[in-house]
Parts: sequence; C-alpha cells; structure tokens
Amino acid sequence: MTTRRTRPAPRPPEGTPPRAELARQARAVLADAVRIAHWAAGTPGPGTAAPLAAHALERAATALELSPAQVRAGWDRARLAGLVELHGDTARPGWRLRAWDRDDSAVLRGWVALFDAWSLVHAAPEGIEAGAVAEAVEAVPQVLSLLQLSAGSVTVPALLDLLGQRVAELQEERCEVPLGPGRTAPAASASPAETAADQTAASAGPARSADLNALLLDWALEGLAAVGALTLGKGHATLTPLGNWAVWVKLEQICVAAQSPAGNIEQSAADMLLGCARLTPGPARDEYRAWLAARTVGSAVAELLAVARGEDALLRGLAFEALRVVGGPAEPEVRAVLAEPSLRPYALLWLAEYEGNDPDDAQDVLSREEATWLWVDTAAAVADHGETGLLVRHLDSAVQGTVPALLDEVRAVGHPRTVQVLVALAAAHPDPALAKAVRRAAFQVHTGGA
Repeated sequence: MTTRRTRPAPRPPEGTPPRAELARQARAVLADAVRIAHWAAGTPGPGTAAPLAAHALERAATALELSPAQVRAGWDRARLAGLVELHGDTARPGWRLRAWDRDDSAVLRGWVALFDAWSLVHAAPEGIEAGAVAEAVEAVPQVLSLLQLSAGSVTVPALLDLLGQRVAELQEERCEVPLGPGRTAPAASASPAETAADQTAASAGPARSADLNALLLDWALEGLAAVGALTLGKGHATLTPLGNWAVWVKLEQICVAAQSPAGNIEQSAADMLLGCARLTPGPARDEYRAWLAARTVGSAVAELLAVARGEDALLRGLAFEALRVVGGPAEPEVRAVLAEPSLRPYALLWLAEYEGNDPDDAQDVLSREEATWLWVDTAAAVADHGETGLLVRHLDSAVQGTVPALLDEVRAVGHPRTVQVLVALAAAHPDPALAKAVRRAAFQVHTGGA
C-alpha cells in the first residue's frame, strides 16, 4: 500500500469568521431573495418569468409586505444566486433553495454566484459606452485584490489610481490609443494653429478619462456593496468578511469539495454520490457496487433516477455513472426517462454505451440541441462543484466550432442555469475579449434580449 500525499488546504486569513458565520451573513444578504424564491416556487401558473411580470410583482409585494423595487431586486438576486429556476413560464425552486437552511456550502456557493454577477445586479450608469463598462468590470478583480491584501479600508483615490492603471494596461494590451471621444490623429498637413488646437483638446482627454474612471469606480463599489462584498465609508471602502473570504478563495483557487467517502453503503443516493465525487473512476465504481449490493435493484435504480431529476447537475451525471454499474437491469427504467428533457441526453448516452457503442462515439446519438443542453448542464456542475480551470477547459468540449456559435446556441437551448453558467465562465476565463462576449451573452439571457 502507498500513502497518497495531498497538499494541505490553505488556511484563510487570520480573523476570517468560521464558515457557519459566513453562511449566516450570506443568508442575511439574500434574505429577501429567499423569501421571494419561496413565494415564486409556490405560486401556480405563469407570471413569474424574467423580468417579473407586473401582476406577479404586485402580488409578491402584497404577500411579502415589500416594495415593488425590493421585490424586483430580490427576484433578480434569487435567479442569479440559483435559488429559483425558470422552466418556461413556471418558476421552480433551485437545489440551493432546497438546501438553504441546512447546507452552509450551498449558501456560500449561492452568494458567490451573486458576487460574480455584481455587474448584472447593479445597472451601469446610462450613457456610458459598453466598452468602457466592460473594461471596468475586467479591472475590478485588481481592485478587490488590493482591498483583500490591505486587510482594512482603502481610500477611494488609491482604488481609482489602481483602476486607471489597470484600464490603461487593458487598452495597451489591445493596442488601443485613447484619443478622447470622437478624436482622431491629426493630419500630417495640419496647420500650426490646427495642431495647437488638437493638442489643447487632447490635453482635456485624460481629465475626461479620469472623470469616467471615477464614475465607473463609484458604480463598481456600489454594485459590490449591493451584494454584500464591501462597505463604503466617506472616501474609503472595506471588504466585508464575506467579501474578504470570497476574494481569498478566488486567489487561492479553493473549491468546496466533498469529503472522502466513509460508510457510503448506509447513505442515501445523493449523499453517496457526493461522497464519491472526488474519487477516480475505479474507486468510485467500487463504492457504487457496494452501495448497490445493499439494496434491491428496483429500489436502487428508482433512488438514483430520483436524484438525477433534482436540480444539482453534478448529481445528475454521477447518478448515470452509478447506473452504468447496474447495467442491463436498469435498461427499462433508463429508456422510460427518454421523454424527460433534463434526463434525455444522459439516457441516450447510457443506452448507446449499453448497446455496445464506444463511449467516445456515443455523443453521435445526441442532436445538436441535446448536446448543447448537456454542455450547459455539465458546465453548471463544474461551476457548482469544480475548479475554475476545469470550467475554462470545458469550452473545448462544445460541439460548436467557435465561441460565438456556442453562445448563440446556448442562449436558444433554454437551460435554466444558462445565466449562472455564463457569468461563472466570464469570471473564470483569462481572455478579456472572450470573457466580455460571454458576459454580454449572460446579460442578454438575463434581460430576455436577443
């Protein structure tokens, strides 16, 4: 036997509250969103699509004793945090909402999803070019890093200076030369008077740019404060414990992982699958076999399919991995779920492999739409339970040849987790141009635009 050594998990900065306290703070930030998600999930019939329909807005405000503005804001937060999912015109509780009162990890993941989507929560100032807004969003991680490393409040002028430097770096990386709004380089034949006028106008450009950066920094700080990541004082900003923890987690690339399995034979299907999530395929199959051996085939298959119907995409994929161990006895039940859209791609792949197709060729049984739906579902699993790098690499598995084609088809496929997947991918991807395109697609899906 060999002992596998693993890198010990980095410890949070000194003074970071325990996870239970961080989860309590996250629950407080999302309290209205949770109330609205419960209300929406228990409201029969249409009228809870995004944006919230006027009559549904009025009903929710009356029922929850909130203002229409509070309901609208809470509704957006509930969707972005994965507390509620839309299926056509019907709102259903997301898996995080079901686990909200008992699972601190689900709460913190929901809050981090909201944190990543701060630029959707707080609308950008009107009249500002989209490119300038995108540059500010790309520069904000540097601002957050300074706040986290400072371990205290940082003055707004210092943050503004850093934002300006980062925006200038982004422009330089793209070989952009800022000439001011509507400016072009002076003609070679310009007269001395015209050249002097151009130089005078150009000298005003940096002032306007500084004003724009100041406006965008105010917007970013207000947006981050709105999701509970920082607090604003007179001329300074400070990360909240939640914000400090979230930035540290992203800097250390830590993800909440399932514990090594122990006693899985006695666990429910969901707990058993989570316990096996970090195992390599061989040990995982051994755990599946032990769990299956303690149950009748019929009850085990029924329990696995019930888990697959839930909102957690990771458990959906793992449930079908366990069903592969069951083999032939599961075939009738797997074939019976082909009519269920959320399970159909998984069932088609299971049946293709059961019928002898090579696993590498099994994807051919999926239609383009089914393959795209599966790509989003798998991305949701990675976003919820995986590592940042894995989410970025997941782009390569899409059947579409280009990112624009993928985004077009992802927007059309109607997966309930589309917005959260795109926001997470935009936050994770190192290519600023690609991240900008993905962020724009998330915004279009969020607002119902084309």
